[in-house]
This record gives sequence, structure tokens and C-alpha cells, in this order.
Amino acid sequence: MGKMTTVSSERAGSDQSGVDATYQLYKTDLCGFCFRVRGFIDERGLQVTLRDIQREGEAFRELLKATGRATVPCLRIEEAGQVRWMHESMDIITFLAQRHGLA
Repeated sequence: MGKMTTVSSERAGSDQSGVDATYQLYKTDLCGFCFRVRGFIDERGLQVTLRDIQREGEAFRELLKATGRATVPCLRIEEAGQVRWMHESMDIITFLAQRHGLA
């Protein structure tokens, strides 16, 4: 499975309203926009599983099947039995900042 970033997990997995959520960031090591999102995640100490679509064939297939695109970064958000996917680095950063009271 993917690598987990765990700088600090105090706030990880729970938004401001107390709803538990898990996150997976689909990325590549060559993507500048992925580095932007990863930097935000690391600086804020959020817990997010990293999935490298170039190194993990399964991650690539999951992303393509779920979204119809192989575009990264893409955040997989799972909460309350629902899964949704979010592309665009600034959308991902804004979402995480708002959900975790970091805006």
C-alpha cells in the first residue's frame, strides 16, 4: 500500500465537526503540484496515505477507474461510507485547510 506521512497526527482523520475521514493522495515524484500539496500536508502534520501512480500499478488503475483520468495530484476522501475524489492542488489544499481548521 502507499506511504503514510505522519509528521503529527493530532488532528488527522477528523474535521472541525468531528466527522472522521481518511485521505489518500495519488501523486508522482515528478509532479510539482503534488509537491505543493505534500508540503502543505507535511507542514500541517496531517495524516495522508501517499499513493505513487508511477510506482504502484494498482494505484494507477484505481485512480483511472474511479476518475477516468490519470491526472495528479488527486485526493481520495473517504468519510461516512462515501468516497469522493478531488483533483487540482489548490482545491485540495483549500479543502484540507477548511476541514482541519487551518485556513
